[in-house]
Formats: sequence, C-alpha cells, structure tokens
Amino acid sequence: MRTPQSHTAREILPSRSALEDLRMPVQAKLAAAWTSFMFLYIYVDFLALYKPGVVDDILAGIVHEFDISQTFVVTALTLLAIPILMILLSTTLPARVNRTINLVVATLYIPFSMYNAVGESWTYFYGLSIGLEVLLLAFILRSAWTWPRRTASPATLAASLDSEPLRTPQQT
Repeated sequence: MRTPQSHTAREILPSRSALEDLRMPVQAKLAAAWTSFMFLYIYVDFLALYKPGVVDDILAGIVHEFDISQTFVVTALTLLAIPILMILLSTTLPARVNRTINLVVATLYIPFSMYNAVGESWTYFYGLSIGLEVLLLAFILRSAWTWPRRTASPATLAASLDSEPLRTPQQT
C-alpha cells in the first residue's frame, strides 16, 4: 500500500533528468584553456600552409618576411614552448605563483597573438583564429584573476589551513 505524499515533498526530490554541476578546480580550467589555446595556435599555423605562396616562401627560406635561421627557429620554439609548459605549470604550481604566472603569460600573449594578423590578406581566417585565441587568453586572465581565496580567521589558521572553507569571488 502506498502512502500519500504531500505536494511539497515531491518538489524537493531531485529531478532524474537534472545534471550534476560539479565545481571545476581553477588549475584544471587553466590547463584546459592552455591546451585549447595550443591546439588552436598549432592548427592555425598548419592551415596557413594552404595559403598560396606560403610553402614556396618556406622553401625559399622565408617565413612572414623573416629569414629562416637557427635564431628564428629557436625563437619560434620558445614562443611555442611557453604556452605548452603553461599546461603543466597550471596543474602543478602553488596557487599564488600559478595565478601570477597565468596573469603575466596570458597578458603577454594577447599582443603577440594579435601581431600574427599584421599585414595578412586572409582577414576572415586570421580574424577568426586570433579572435578565438584572444577569447581563450581572456578566459585564462579571468579565471586566474578571480581565483577563489581562503577565508582566514585566527582560530581557523591556528587549527588547520587544510580545513578552511573556500570563498567564492562574490564573497570577497
């Protein structure tokens, strides 16, 4: 025999179709954003090879009006290695250093990303790609800037730093 339930009891039961929305750690968000940035960064360079004349210029030893030399290749590798390393650093550095490094690197990469469009004739391709890169960098900046902070009371600090509740950016 079934017991009748009140109308309010049915309202508080979770819906079977409701999805659980877990809080993603900031480090994971940053690593995912840097990974997305790197995929975009690499594929834009790859797809740019389809632009007429690019491969001919590379075979002639020129990339974007720069002579291909050891200095050029080392510089290019360094500029690629920094965001690649940010994927790892975003998951391993302590919070304070992590936040600072992400703010600095993302800020420096915005003008660098925009420079890649200078003098390009494929406006839509470079406009879209650089727009997406800048959006990802803005997400990184926002995520690092709004990194949740711990609430610090003398009693809590004396007891244990590990058991402190996290404050959301709205509570700061």
